[in-house]
Parts: sequence; C-alpha cells; structure tokens
Amino acid sequence: MLDHFAEELRLARVTTGMSQTALAEALSYSGALVAKVETCERRPSVDFARRCDAVFGADGRFERIQRRISRETVVPWFRDWAGIEQEATALRTYEPLYVPGLLQTESYARAILVGAGLFATDEIEQQVAARLDRQAVFTRERPPLLSVVVDEYVLRRCIGKPPVMREQLCHLVKVGSTLPRVRIQIVPTSAGAYAGLDGPFVIATSSAGEDVVYLDGQRHGQVIDRSEYLRQMVEVWESIRGEALSQQQSLDLMTEVAETWI
Repeated sequence: MLDHFAEELRLARVTTGMSQTALAEALSYSGALVAKVETCERRPSVDFARRCDAVFGADGRFERIQRRISRETVVPWFRDWAGIEQEATALRTYEPLYVPGLLQTESYARAILVGAGLFATDEIEQQVAARLDRQAVFTRERPPLLSVVVDEYVLRRCIGKPPVMREQLCHLVKVGSTLPRVRIQIVPTSAGAYAGLDGPFVIATSSAGEDVVYLDGQRHGQVIDRSEYLRQMVEVWESIRGEALSQQQSLDLMTEVAETWI
C-alpha cells in the first residue's frame, strides 16, 4: 500500500503538470518530504493524505490508501481490531496499566516501546507512527463517543522520564476538557480490589448498534462477538465505572498528579 500511495501521488502530480516543488508548496510541506513519499522512504501522515485529496480533488482516495498503510504497519494480530476501531461509533475502554493508545502522546508511546527492549529503532518508529495515526478518529466529521476508565496507578507509574509523564497527563486533561465526545474517568487506589484488576479490554459499538469486545495480550489480541460474553463484559464495564471518580473529579486528580512529575 505504501508503493500504491507513492504511485498514485506521482501519477496525480504528473497528470496535473506539477513539479515536486510546486506540489510541496500547495500541500504546505517540504519538497524533501514529497520526494521521500514518492520514493517510499517516508510514510504519509493522515494530514498529508488529506491535503493531497484537497489539492487533486481526489474525493478521499489518498486518505483511504493511507489508512490501509496504517493497518499494514501495526502488528498483524492488531489489524482486525484497528479496522473495527476506526469505524466504531462508540468505544468503551478500560486500562489498568497504560494510558490507552488513542490517548497517548508521541513521547509516551515511544517510551513504552523503548522500555520493552524488544524492538529495533525502525520498528519502534513504525509502531509509534501507526499508534498516532489511529488517533485520526477524533478528526472525523462525527468522531466516536469515547469513554475511558483507567486505574490511578496509570497516572503514577513512570513511563520514560518525568517530563514525559507530565506531558501525557496534561494531554489527558486537555482532551478530557475540550473534546465533548471524550470522557476520562479514574478508579482511585482507595477502591481496593475491583473487577478491573483482571485486565484491560475495549467494547466497540458499530453503526449498526452491534458490540464486539477486544482483549489485549502480550503478543496477541482477540476480538469476541459472542452474545453471552458481551453481556458479561458489559456487566464488568458497569462494575468498573461504578468504582470510578466523576469526570470532573478525575480531571482534578490528573491535574494534581501531573504537577508531581517534575
């Protein structure tokens, strides 16, 4: 798909009689970047693809190809879920260990992958880019309703260095305060034992109103749509939310903890 994007870009540019420099000016990107995209040395971002669609009047063709590139870039076992996530109208996410990928900053995402010590530098950069690309769901005409619950432990576990954590928590506060379709709640450590300690999960709702559950593992992911299992996981979700602080209390706590990361 990366080759396909490059080929379509060259074809559109040549057909319209534009040089790489002229296209770069029209896109408000550098000529060097345009050249690297055309030779497959750089992956196009969602913004780059959208600007190409606007310049060439391509009716979303470049963005569609870019999204397929992003799916190819993520690890194989995550690809099915990545597609479901992009098309969902609602996402209910619980995470006891990390900030969920849709809300991670670039520095935080990179720190997670570097800290694992399992990936080469180029693999890390690929995965970081793919993770950030997923966040394009928030720029859709009608983004999904995202409800996130995380354990307070997520706010206090140092990923990378303190400035990385401070930036990440400030980002959570900003998103939770400014995006009306995003709600972030925290389960305080005072909750003790509760249903969420059994592990993370996401419940996605499609435009048809059907739910599926995604369970994340060390080196695998599983999408489950069995009705009985879905019913059980909705119960788990409601139980977890019952332990969480309110939206405003959660924003206040995140702001407070962010100040400790100096």
